[in-house]
Amino acid sequence: MAKKLKLKAARAVRDMTQADLAAAVGVSRQTINAIEKGEYNPTINLCRSICRVLGKTLDELFWEE
Repeated sequence: MAKKLKLKAARAVRDMTQADLAAAVGVSRQTINAIEKGEYNPTINLCRSICRVLGKTLDELFWEE
């Protein structure tokens, strides 16, 4: 599964919008949208914040098989 689909799916399981996730990690909704579309490569700190909020590991969300 592509990174963008993993992030979107993890967000959906928690019933969070892009705006909800963005607010929780301190970035804009557009940043979350760009990450999900594969147009933006987040910093490791942002990846870790997203993982914390979504209850996932870095491998689960961001590692490409």
